[in-house]
Amino acid sequence: MEKFIPVAGNGLLDRRAFLRGGAALAAAMTGYSAKAETLVEQPWGKEPGSLVPPYGGPSAYEKAVVRTLSNPKGEPRTQHARTPHHLLRGTATPNGLHFTISHGGNAEIDPAQHRLAIHGLVKRPLVFTADALARYPMVSRFTFVECGGNSAPMFSPEPIQANVQALHGLASCAEWTGVPLSTLLEESGVDPKAKWVIAEGADSPHLSRSVPLTKILDDAMVALYQNGERVMPGQGYPMRLLLPGWEGNMNVKWLRRLQLTESPAMTYYEARTYAPILPSGKAYRFYFIQEVKSFITRPSVGMEMKGPGFYEISGIAYSGNGRIANVMVSADGGQTWAQAALQEPVMSKSFTRFRIPWQWNGGPAVLQSRARDDQGNVQPTRAEIIAVRGQASRVPPVTVFPSQHYNGITSWSVDATGGVRHVYA
Repeated sequence: MEKFIPVAGNGLLDRRAFLRGGAALAAAMTGYSAKAETLVEQPWGKEPGSLVPPYGGPSAYEKAVVRTLSNPKGEPRTQHARTPHHLLRGTATPNGLHFTISHGGNAEIDPAQHRLAIHGLVKRPLVFTADALARYPMVSRFTFVECGGNSAPMFSPEPIQANVQALHGLASCAEWTGVPLSTLLEESGVDPKAKWVIAEGADSPHLSRSVPLTKILDDAMVALYQNGERVMPGQGYPMRLLLPGWEGNMNVKWLRRLQLTESPAMTYYEARTYAPILPSGKAYRFYFIQEVKSFITRPSVGMEMKGPGFYEISGIAYSGNGRIANVMVSADGGQTWAQAALQEPVMSKSFTRFRIPWQWNGGPAVLQSRARDDQGNVQPTRAEIIAVRGQASRVPPVTVFPSQHYNGITSWSVDATGGVRHVYA
């Protein structure tokens, strides 16, 4: 069997090991035997299976692969459903596992009655039905959506012992299909004085956000489909605004109105909910882009290492500014680094899966990942983020988080027993 030599601290192998290792590396990592075995006929191979349902679902053996809910009883407050990243291995998030945040529940909208109005500083105000929009030429974009408050627990003074789903589960990635907003605005005719677009939802809170017109004309769309099927109620059925790479709350769901204006609206959500105060005393307002970020999903908190040997370290990287250029991984808390392999396809403003083989010697280790995008932006350390955006403070009975847009490094500590904990390093 080929011998693999670590290139960085604590047994990390270079990404080229995946390319040249082949079966030898796979055998070392999994411990499988190449010897022939006698296959035993199992009960499911002796009789017909269950009926094929009209709409397919996962196997009963995958019942643990679900979202976690912050408000399962639907009390009159915001509801969160978090994606189980530690149980997924690709880059596309299944529609039923895509994260969602609803301030007033999931609106059940009759698409035949729904309307989208474009008005304000336009030459021809227009109103579209869902059926009318479906007749326009559509485009598809594979892109992530991330809540601006995703990873907010990382602002805690002490590391919260929670898994990837709890810490980073308010981000997901899908193929979105719909009508480019540039097409609709070209038809309506934009007044030269227009600089902003006020987007409003049709659900009961009528969440609205101010979006620069430049973004709307760049790559924004009215999304009608997600991973090939109509967007689900939690994603804004029958239509939502999609702003690739920008914070989730601006991707207004249940979209019903786009008003072109000269200035931002300074709505309730813009003035209160999405305007946290920084240590400098200034408000963190109208900061749109979800910056370059990565986190390791396997191994991670809640997963036990089963003794020394070869393991694969895998995770997710993404950037609202473009494509992921590389991801470096450390097993010794950032003292040494090795470059991970990027799993194709690598697309702009989309999840990119990274992988690297690791020969764990059974000793203590601290796993980290650090991403860089094709614009030269590098994922910061936690200390660098805290220095600029502050740290959470405890105000009984809740923890007050000072900011959003946490994209610092996440650290997992592995002890000699194989236990994994969340640490700051």
